Amino acid sequence: MKTLHFKNKWPILMALISLIIPFAGCGEEDEPAAAFEVDFSYSFLDDNNVRFSNTSEGEYHIMNWDFGNGRTESTTTKSQSYDVYYPEAGDYDVNLTVLGLDGDRKSATKSVNIASTDFSISFTAEPDGADPNYVNLENTSMGDFDAFRWVYRNKIIENETNAVAYFPYAGTYEVQLIIDKNGETFSSSQNVTIVSDDPEYFSKLELVWSEEFEGNEVNADTWTFETGSGGWGNNELQNYTDGDNVTVQDGILTITAEKVNDAQVAGSYTSTRMITNGKKEFTYGRMEIKARLPEGTGIWPAIWMLGSNIGSVGWPACGEIDIMEYVGYEPNTVHATVHTAAGYGGNANGSSKTLETAEEDYHVYGLFWTEKELVFYTDSIGNVTHRYAPSSKDDENWPFNKPQFFILNVAVGGNWGGAQGIDNSIFPQSMEVDYVRVYQEM
Repeated sequence: MKTLHFKNKWPILMALISLIIPFAGCGEEDEPAAAFEVDFSYSFLDDNNVRFSNTSEGEYHIMNWDFGNGRTESTTTKSQSYDVYYPEAGDYDVNLTVLGLDGDRKSATKSVNIASTDFSISFTAEPDGADPNYVNLENTSMGDFDAFRWVYRNKIIENETNAVAYFPYAGTYEVQLIIDKNGETFSSSQNVTIVSDDPEYFSKLELVWSEEFEGNEVNADTWTFETGSGGWGNNELQNYTDGDNVTVQDGILTITAEKVNDAQVAGSYTSTRMITNGKKEFTYGRMEIKARLPEGTGIWPAIWMLGSNIGSVGWPACGEIDIMEYVGYEPNTVHATVHTAAGYGGNANGSSKTLETAEEDYHVYGLFWTEKELVFYTDSIGNVTHRYAPSSKDDENWPFNKPQFFILNVAVGGNWGGAQGIDNSIFPQSMEVDYVRVYQEM
């Protein structure tokens, strides 16, 4: 057999290609894109109000407007017109972008001249010379408007032409002035710089709410009893009753854990868990709870807070602030802990402190909660148990810019409280609470 060799293959390849090409386009020809042209018109309703109308022609389906003043609109209604307010004199570039049926885009831009100013938004923000943690705000906007408000540090001051904003910590902060006029909103913002912390901030907070446990029953307008014996996520053994394990007398709330039987299974003990969810919730401030703790192996009292959005985001994303926890097998030791999506359970962020008379005497368990940090202390701010202050805050490690509610409970057993067993001879055991107080900026 002989093998043929082609010295020059290129003419043969070209000949083959020429035979194939005519058949490549034998299918249906692509339809041409639907034609359309973009245009719009405008007319003045008065010196500062302009009506815009779409006058585009052809086949298209989406119109995106940019009116040059921060307002944008999108519609599929070709006859839709827009009345747009321009409060300040100047030239505004208005753009209409139209999307064709095949995804192609065309735009038209026109400059609209506003000859007169109806109103302009402006303000001044000057640190107080005598106290640089205070900034004097003045609304210097011109013209008529319906209402306005200052926004800073998640605070709002409404309709005060001259207002004072307080910044307790050094840093740079945004101050925003928002004005409402004829159903529209206009805003302007400035950054202010605070050079130093206010050393008196802690003492400047004022009492905004307190539970002094007056009378002879728990205030149902403030507290709700959570009930059940399902382990509460920690394999706890108590059944929380609907107030059967709590008394109020002589200004003291007493939560008592009682033994039902010696089996040491779920329901072998009863106790109380009280929450303020939906009734008393707070963001930032100084929280102080004065209490005396129970004692004995297997007991697990806690004074703590949970994010009010737990129903929508779940735990630990809602954030948990354990102001005080105690486990009876570690007498004279109190714990403060923070749980977040970035660290929870065994990886939570916390510390412990020796407190020799935790079981014998009343002590104040405090939380100093600011946008900067969480500081846990006993009896005074100088006696710190734990400090939590991530340098870079995000939703994972700092869910503490939203409201939280209080929880008071005494658990029995569980992953932590029962880690060294339960001494059934200690019951009944009680946590006594003198008060719950919240101090905030006024």
